[in-house]
Amino acid sequence: MPIRRAATPAERVLPMVGQTPLLDIRLEWRGRPRRIFAKYEALNLTGSIKDRMAAHILLRAYETEAITPGDEIVEASSGNTAISLAAIGRALGHPVRIFMPDWMSEERKKLLRSLGAELVDVSAEEGGFLGAIEMAHAHATEHANAFEPRQFSNEWNVDAHALGTGREILRQLAEVDLSPTAFVAGVGTGGTVMGVARTLRSAVPAATIHPLEPAESPVLETGCKVGNHRIQGISDEFIPSIVHLDELDEIVAVHDGDAIIMAQKLSSQIGLAVGISSGANVVGALHLLEAAEDDAVVVTVLPDSNKKYMSTDLFREEPVREGYLSPDVRFLSYEAIPACECPR
Repeated sequence: MPIRRAATPAERVLPMVGQTPLLDIRLEWRGRPRRIFAKYEALNLTGSIKDRMAAHILLRAYETEAITPGDEIVEASSGNTAISLAAIGRALGHPVRIFMPDWMSEERKKLLRSLGAELVDVSAEEGGFLGAIEMAHAHATEHANAFEPRQFSNEWNVDAHALGTGREILRQLAEVDLSPTAFVAGVGTGGTVMGVARTLRSAVPAATIHPLEPAESPVLETGCKVGNHRIQGISDEFIPSIVHLDELDEIVAVHDGDAIIMAQKLSSQIGLAVGISSGANVVGALHLLEAAEDDAVVVTVLPDSNKKYMSTDLFREEPVREGYLSPDVRFLSYEAIPACECPR
């Protein structure tokens, strides 16, 4: 039997990331039939959209020799990015150290430790998320063999979604003879909304691109941390440097309770077991549909599954409040538009 050559990092990682289905979700909205299109990102390696960014940044780092075999990967993260870096980093033979605010869900912490990552909890008194970023940078600076992905300021994050997520959306819509009217997504690092914006706008200049944030913590609107919210993974206390609001359209604000109820309905009514940020993105898409024509093609992403939220309010009864959109929605069905196996 001939000896196979060793796989390159790209050959090991890329088959596990991206090329996710675009779901054509059918629903009734205040008695009217509507559609929302959403990328189903739970099918990535670790079950979240952050695998796209982690894989792209690490592979570009290999290409530019910013990282070498055995280097420690050091990052601050609120959860999904950390899990993605831990899994892909370990697959490529790297130790991984994560600085994380200590109020993130227990599921995230247990998953990280199970993937061999060194987890450093950062309390609010130590600076919370901004403190975690400072501590990660200090550690990387002090150790010559450390690589810092810097997800909030690294343009490779944007490239991951411009070259991957955005292109896939255009190709999948073209398969059913459609073109995007609008795109909306929650802003954590901002990589998804900025990357998709670049690709969609280049193909469909009239398409609008909307960043989404929690109504309880309008960081994009105010420019600083305001209030608290329960949509883990977005609105991390500051506006990342890769986010350019002047290049985007109107900010969409979503109540965290509305997002929770919407995620619960997606699961219970049509079997899409998604996380809270997915519910938020669907609420955001409905906000855009509210003022749009019946044939508007509004696209979003379902960033992850509900499995990392079992200890959170996603698995508790959530009270309905005035102004919520979720009570007026009934999900009917969905059809998956597969991604073609196209070169990246």
